[in-house]
Amino acid sequence: MTAIEMLLLAGLIVCAIAANFTRKLLPTIIIYAAFGTMLSVIWLLLRAPDLAITEAAVGVGIDTILFLLALRSMHHMDGTEDEE
Repeated sequence: MTAIEMLLLAGLIVCAIAANFTRKLLPTIIIYAAFGTMLSVIWLLLRAPDLAITEAAVGVGIDTILFLLALRSMHHMDGTEDEE
């Protein structure tokens, strides 16, 4: 196992733990996106490019956008948005 693989695996563990202890939703979404990015790189290192592309497109791209839109929608329903 190379140093990059060890670093990525440690990053996955750190992201998984950090996502559980983060109280606010926006940092949790960002941590989730970082987790997916590291996971897609790991899939590339394991010579599974189809899984890497799927993880990058769906796990990082689409999921993150949907989570951010849901977060924005929640703030609109709560009435916590800044009024100008």
